[in-house]
Amino acid sequence: MSEAAELDDARLAYANRQWRAAISGFERARATEPLSPDDLVLWSRSAWWLGLPAQSVALAEEAFAGFRDVGRTADAAGTALRISLLRLTGGEVTLGTAWMRRARSLLSDQPDHVLQAYLIYLETSAGLLPDGSGAWSPESAARLRDLAQRVPDQSVAALSLVVSGMADLRTGETGRGFAQLDEAMLGVLADEIEPEWGGDIFCTTIHACHELADYQRMADWTRATEEWVGRFGSDAIYAGVCRVHRLELRSAAGDWDSVEDALTDVCSSLAAGNRWVAGEGWYQLGELRRLRGDATGARDAFALARESGIDPVPGEAMLELQEGAPARAWNLMTTALDGRDRLARTRLLRTAVEIALATDRRDAAVAFRDELRAVARDFDSPGFRAWADHADGMLALSNGQVTASIVALRSALDYFRRHRLRCEHARVLAWLAAAFEQSGDAAQAEHLRAEASAIFEGMGARAHLEVVGSRAEEESGPLTPREREVLEQVARGASNREIADRLFISEKTVGRHLANVYLKLGVGSRTAAAAWWRDERPAVR
Repeated sequence: MSEAAELDDARLAYANRQWRAAISGFERARATEPLSPDDLVLWSRSAWWLGLPAQSVALAEEAFAGFRDVGRTADAAGTALRISLLRLTGGEVTLGTAWMRRARSLLSDQPDHVLQAYLIYLETSAGLLPDGSGAWSPESAARLRDLAQRVPDQSVAALSLVVSGMADLRTGETGRGFAQLDEAMLGVLADEIEPEWGGDIFCTTIHACHELADYQRMADWTRATEEWVGRFGSDAIYAGVCRVHRLELRSAAGDWDSVEDALTDVCSSLAAGNRWVAGEGWYQLGELRRLRGDATGARDAFALARESGIDPVPGEAMLELQEGAPARAWNLMTTALDGRDRLARTRLLRTAVEIALATDRRDAAVAFRDELRAVARDFDSPGFRAWADHADGMLALSNGQVTASIVALRSALDYFRRHRLRCEHARVLAWLAAAFEQSGDAAQAEHLRAEASAIFEGMGARAHLEVVGSRAEEESGPLTPREREVLEQVARGASNREIADRLFISEKTVGRHLANVYLKLGVGSRTAAAAWWRDERPAVR
């Protein structure tokens, strides 16, 4: 077959989205003659769709040199932008930034062009603007809106909507921000934007949904992305990206049996092509393993998340708390919170409340709760409000405000139940059971704990039962689980200081628990309480 015929077949395969056939055709054609920069671009894109980022970048760099050498400045700039996107997506910030500068230089003396919209989008999404204004800045949104008025192109309009929408989200204009992102996503679905950039917009939007706890919108756009990707072939790289998001949703819903192996496979395959999404998947895998009691596996997954550029807190901090290292948990949490912007802190705050309470830092717990409540109000996020309700419930219960705790926890429970977030649902049920137990309603507490246990056991979750002080097996008797723990230590001869150290609470808290124990048991001394424990323990275990 002649070179011309080989090239025709390769180009036809590309047009038909037959990526492997296209790659084979271009390889055969180049065996006899050099390829044009345009054909190198098609070959590069075929490799990208198949999740071969190193090959895709190498071919794109070769195409860039070809465009530059023949004076095709716009094509060279467009290729440089695409290389920058691929490098940044793969976590190569220095190289990605260098290619971005090269594209900026090439476009500096060009008339208004659609490529300038891609440049502004890339600069602001990566937080690499020359003026240092940061990611998703209002200044970039204004620049793109101005460009969209001068360049009547659908891709410019869509990119303008994305940047403006993300800027609005960052400042609490949640409804307007999501409305603009939704409109931009429709443009991607209509193929008004080049696929590499369209895929990045999908990831940006789905991540924003996740960050703002809008699970319904996240699920809807994940399904839409899967349909979009399906038009390009099942081997397309964004099929893996969509799969991570789908697995995140399945994990949140408690569908764990098949998620663990699936996450391992897809994150391994994405590690080179989309480092950030792979990192999100590794984090989710770590959380799943943590909740199932696999501490070693959780640490391994959290380490992979960190290597991918994703901070594995709050999950890693909760793991330390479960493993009996509250000081380490507190340090991880405060370090993660330090330096993050207001929105980025939000996902950590509910866990920060829990760890603060577990380490007897009540003032810090109140401050974290107040911050979470303020963010929920300012960003008008139902998901944030549910997190704040949960935090309110935990804090009120720790203060002995049982009625307030029950009201707050029931509000959180309603949200998690309606959105079918089974793990969150069970967590709140366990806390609600503890609240009813403290109120003296043993029957309702037993009912709620049984419901929580059934959900946890159905998912294979063990560790979380221990964290919230619930148990898979029901215990009878007048004492709460924490009171039983304190009394058991007393019966073993431990002092209040030793009990505080072993249970990671303050001596004051130990004293309060003992006062409740004496009252409930009708005794007046440690000796009498210990005697009751020794006599009654077989009946309550």
